[in-house]
Amino acid sequence: MGKKRITKKSGGSDVAGSSRALNRIPKRKVVTGKLNIMATFNNTLLTLCDNNGNAVMSASSGALGFKGSRKSTPFAAAKVGEIIGEKAQQMGMKDAEIIVRGVGAGRESALRAFSGKGIGIIRIVDMTPVPFNGVRAPKPRRI
Repeated sequence: MGKKRITKKSGGSDVAGSSRALNRIPKRKVVTGKLNIMATFNNTLLTLCDNNGNAVMSASSGALGFKGSRKSTPFAAAKVGEIIGEKAQQMGMKDAEIIVRGVGAGRESALRAFSGKGIGIIRIVDMTPVPFNGVRAPKPRRI
């Protein structure tokens, strides 16, 4: 009839696959870098770059296993910030410049979780894109 499958239950301290996210850590050392936080209404994406702008690692709340409306919560963003902070610490990062984009709920919580891992913050820049003239106005209503 086939083999019986045996599965192990984990302790549950691991939130949304964070141990899997910590597995792949780049081998090169980066002392200072830039952290890009993109906080949309649906997700929170964090990208860690070196000083030249080359992406070293990235994570998002969707990649951690959060689904649907839970992806856009501050809790999910904090978990992503912790993961990136942990990875950056293992790479030997000391200081980071933070660039924040978007108007989502996870802007501040991702930043707090990242800085809570002991990495110094050089400066915080808000580069949220703002439209110059907006979208085209609707045509006038005819009655």
